[in-house]
Amino acid sequence: MTETIEQRPPLPPFTRDSAIKKVRGAEDGWNSCDPQRVSLVYSPDSKWRNRAEFISGRAEIVAFLTRKWAKELDYRLIKELWAFTDNHIAVRFAYEWHDDSGNWFRSYGNENWEFNENGLMVRRYACINDLPIKDADRKFHWDRSGPRPADHPGLSDLDL
Repeated sequence: MTETIEQRPPLPPFTRDSAIKKVRGAEDGWNSCDPQRVSLVYSPDSKWRNRAEFISGRAEIVAFLTRKWAKELDYRLIKELWAFTDNHIAVRFAYEWHDDSGNWFRSYGNENWEFNENGLMVRRYACINDLPIKDADRKFHWDRSGPRPADHPGLSDLDL
């Protein structure tokens, strides 16, 4: 019997275009707020540092994301490629969300990603800062039922 190898294109080594595609795919996945879907782009033994939390493996990723999106309501994320090499990508990102009391935040950060030969992320290091904002200061406006529309401005366009 032949073993099925799990792959998540685009695969390394990355070009500028394939790195941008990988970043947009990650953005679209996270904007789904579906922990199970998002976990599948990570290797089964993936290691994370998210703020001060250390996460290992898909089950912990699903648990983490489930907690995250129960707290961070109406979550909308934009990611932008910062740099890349053969199997590494660095991104900067911002996302907007509110808590259960209606307080809005914009969270800014950077992530460093490492991929295996099958395009699965094996390491993710995230540094994130939260800024309280007013509802009137929100910049991410699109229907939560889908990904960010192609014509919605990105981070650089929004001067973030």
